Amino acid sequence: MQETKTPTGMRIERGTMRNQPDNRTDDSNIVEKPAEQYFSAVPTSQDVRRHLLVSLRGHKVDVEVSNGVFASHRVDLGTSVLLRQAPQAPGNGTFLDIGCGWGPITLAMALESPEAEVWALDINERALDLTATNARNLGLDHVHTGVAMDIPADLTFDLIWSNPPIRVGKEELHILLMSWLPRLKVGGYAYLVVQKNLGSDSLIKWLDAELGEEFTVGKYASSKGYRIIEVSRN
Repeated sequence: MQETKTPTGMRIERGTMRNQPDNRTDDSNIVEKPAEQYFSAVPTSQDVRRHLLVSLRGHKVDVEVSNGVFASHRVDLGTSVLLRQAPQAPGNGTFLDIGCGWGPITLAMALESPEAEVWALDINERALDLTATNARNLGLDHVHTGVAMDIPADLTFDLIWSNPPIRVGKEELHILLMSWLPRLKVGGYAYLVVQKNLGSDSLIKWLDAELGEEFTVGKYASSKGYRIIEVSRN
């Protein structure tokens, strides 16, 4: 393993890492507590960048990952299920990834739809920096990253893909989803991957009731203990 330092003192390790799915609920490889790992705006763990070779919907790419973000060593299992099962993205439009982490969903959408504008949303500054860095390194200049206030308030979306942060708690999750799903355009679709034993079916019922008659909510696919929820705006 070769290690280098950036001008800011951030360490980057170079080496071969396996592209294995990682279950979101399995924190056995993680040193940081989940709250620090996923939900902190400014992680306190050391920012040690590693290079990872991954396949994102058929596109093999080299990305940077780091501590203090979700799935810091691989593509997690839930995200892998979403990327395998979600239908082909439109050729253009405005897309959103809710809770981007280091960017696997964002990058997959951007690689699949080079004429689309893709927005990556997260609370974690390091996650946003990783996603922006990975997009820039891959020449994906149609990717935009930011916290909620960075996304124009009047922007609406043709497509939303997300592996939402279920472990923030039900109330916070509901607030998050109801902040963004109503911003689907008419004819737009959202695909959310949620583990079955973490309440995917109850979430379908709740979204159906909360979003109302303008939206259709249902199960799109199931795989490896996960459901993909489809939300469309009529």
